[in-house]
Amino acid sequence: MCAFLRHLQAEPPRPAPYRAANYVPLKPWQVRGRRFTRRGRRGVDALEVAEFLDRVAHDLAEVYAALGSSRRETERIKDALKCWQSRRVREDSAARE
Repeated sequence: MCAFLRHLQAEPPRPAPYRAANYVPLKPWQVRGRRFTRRGRRGVDALEVAEFLDRVAHDLAEVYAALGSSRRETERIKDALKCWQSRRVREDSAARE
């Protein structure tokens, strides 16, 4: 019952954002190895950098969302286990009497 009530309080699942079929999330080595087009003495192409940072931010947001979901699921399972253990102890106590 405790787990059921906790489940009702959980956030509703968010719809996944649209993503092209050929989209592949960035890997850490891709971020570390990324190089940008040089623009003479002015440095790098600002548009390229902005697009890359947007992509990194998007992938990080997904990772944090998955982590949050995992943590909520862990809490739900822990609560269910505690409720089951409590019920089991009460049942065992009642059986002994």
